Amino acid sequence: MHDRELLAAMFRAAVDAADPRTALARHLPEPPTSGRTVVIGAGKGAAQMAAALEELWPKPLTGVVVTRYGYGCSTRFIDIIEAAHPVPDAAGLQATQRLFDTIVDLKEEDLVIALICGGASALLPCPPDGLTLDDEIALNEALLASGAPISAMNTVRKHFSGIKGGRLAAATKARVASLIVSDIPGDNPAFVGSGPTVPDSTRRADAQAIIEQYAISLSPRMMAHLQSPGADAPLPDDPTFARNSISIIASARLSLEAAALTASQAGITPHILSDSIEGEARDVANVHAALAREIGQRDRPFSRPCVLISGGETTVTIRGQGGRGGRNGEFALAAALGLQDLEASLIAADTDGIDGSESNAGAFVDGTTVQRMRAAGIDARELLSRNDSYSAFEAVGDLFVTGPTGTNVNDFRAIMLR
Repeated sequence: MHDRELLAAMFRAAVDAADPRTALARHLPEPPTSGRTVVIGAGKGAAQMAAALEELWPKPLTGVVVTRYGYGCSTRFIDIIEAAHPVPDAAGLQATQRLFDTIVDLKEEDLVIALICGGASALLPCPPDGLTLDDEIALNEALLASGAPISAMNTVRKHFSGIKGGRLAAATKARVASLIVSDIPGDNPAFVGSGPTVPDSTRRADAQAIIEQYAISLSPRMMAHLQSPGADAPLPDDPTFARNSISIIASARLSLEAAALTASQAGITPHILSDSIEGEARDVANVHAALAREIGQRDRPFSRPCVLISGGETTVTIRGQGGRGGRNGEFALAAALGLQDLEASLIAADTDGIDGSESNAGAFVDGTTVQRMRAAGIDARELLSRNDSYSAFEAVGDLFVTGPTGTNVNDFRAIMLR
């Protein structure tokens, strides 16, 4: 099997391991004895989770879930609403209200199944009193450009929201069972989608510290809100959550292990570096490339043939204007510079099938990538300086395109050395 074919097969194995139907079947809550079952949810894979749940659930159910534009699928009983990601829009605002309306009048004997996965933060805008959707959009744009890790961004988001940080679950008397596909390094359920049904212990002071650390510029009105009690979310020990349950049904760890098995079956020794790598995408790429060069030139710390596998969620600090591409493209382009003339092949892709706001999941790289870009009139280093990885890989035909996968367990990276 050609290197790129094997890398793509490893990616598919990682995605398949997070397939909603397989994952949900292992974690279904007990149905209510007399009450209703109502489904709510949000995320880039929420529609596929809803469709799978309809097949698996033994009793009638209704509900509504929110997903990104173009990520919907057919369901029989659960309504699918599409909204904007990664920057919120008015459709998301209306969808958020639908979720509240769906559960607010439920009784204690009822069950709410919450299907939550990556992307829910942007899909569920809910500005608190005194703030507007424009304020939440400005917050999201500032966070995305800051270079802060996802857990830090979601800590801030929870303190400028009427739904995040467990507030959605707190709006109903029914028992809430949260079934979560984790795209967060470390798999803390409170940070997946900013935890609309899962409270956590972060406070206003934590959000303030992150804003200062990453020099995030917010309006005086927003900063005034952060100083008010209205910014506080309910804590985990709140009696409201006493009957609720939380299950991580799929994660990067399980997906990387599936990819590693695919490599082993092809005769390539896999080494999983970590499923929770964070940091600036280009810096993480430099470390990966340096390790690959050490293996390629000296057969240490691992011997060839081998493949280095990692997951997590890197970040990109926006430096240029008009650049196209996401964090996986940024990682791949920086790695391409470090892997020049080395006999190595790399894939970097987002398991949801969309890297940033473009149409590709990520990109392929090998030791000739930078040379081929140069022949096409592309200066890889210059395009990296303005965050334009998409244009660089488009020019040499190395974009990796899958379309929406229906799940999301974050970044997938693999470097193969024969």
